[in-house]
Amino acid sequence: MKFYHISHTDLDGYACQLLTKEFFKTGFYINANYGSEVKQSIEAVLQEIKKNLDSEILFLITDLNLTVGESKDLNKEITALNEAGANIKLQLLDHHATGQKSANMYEWYLLDTTRCATKIVYDYLFDEYEGFNCQENAWIKPLVDAINAVDIWLDHEVENFEFGKVLMRLVSRASEINNILFADENRAFRISLLKSAAAYIKEKDGHIKLDDEIHFLKKEYLKCNGSNDTIDNLSAKYLVHSLENRKEDLTITYRGHKGLLTYTLGSISIPANAFLKANDEYDFFIDISRRGNVSLRADGKIDVGILAEKLAKGGGHPNASGAKFMDFVETINYDDVKNFIQERLKRCE
Repeated sequence: MKFYHISHTDLDGYACQLLTKEFFKTGFYINANYGSEVKQSIEAVLQEIKKNLDSEILFLITDLNLTVGESKDLNKEITALNEAGANIKLQLLDHHATGQKSANMYEWYLLDTTRCATKIVYDYLFDEYEGFNCQENAWIKPLVDAINAVDIWLDHEVENFEFGKVLMRLVSRASEINNILFADENRAFRISLLKSAAAYIKEKDGHIKLDDEIHFLKKEYLKCNGSNDTIDNLSAKYLVHSLENRKEDLTITYRGHKGLLTYTLGSISIPANAFLKANDEYDFFIDISRRGNVSLRADGKIDVGILAEKLAKGGGHPNASGAKFMDFVETINYDDVKNFIQERLKRCE
């Protein structure tokens, strides 16, 4: 069976994916916030599903409520594929009351406001499949209970609630790995932190101990070669290593010069300089934000101040400059960004 899973971008959403990764082991994962991200994520999953229509498929959406229009469009798409011979099971598991209209319309839309999405997924895996081995996976249920306590605000469950509060901050501030450019790596980072956190639940004052250890859990994950350093330096090294692993996919060109394009990276001076020095074949580095703000860096081989002016009437120094695209449309799809920038660079030639 092929497994596809879209989930929210908070503690509850990532915990849902922790459970399905533990159970199904492999799959295609995306995280989405509300608005355009939901539609873009559904379209991305449908594109992947259409590559595997000869397989049995489970398409799961968790901790996200769909509008009536989104539900209608998705139901129509899945129905058409199944009528054409596909074997796709669509299932949405959520707890947000705002999805009630959609839940009333479709059997695949399970809505339960009494449990968080993580708890719903946990129970679903037992109801529909064989569930988890209670001995081997004894750490899972206490983690689920703590997330349930904080996500639906059961503050009378003091121990679980306090631990859940720490978990919430643990996930929301796990920003050391970019969550768009390296979505899979960021997801793995957050899920790993949650699994490590589970070891503290049964300890006395476990929430305080976990709070004390968050910094060290992050550092341990980010060590590329095992050597210790500040978390800022470890993050920078991890980032440069990740960029080098994907540099062919991130490459853009301008007048025979090779550049690296990132999206929503932010604060690029240190990583851009480190990357350019370690990869002599690259002459410039560009990062663009969700709102179209552009940062450009170079290492003496090209004047990015002139390039910024040509791209979007920006400017700056030969090795550091900036600009803003007024017509840039926010997206969660890196390829859309790359096509946009490469086209603008061609216009500058």
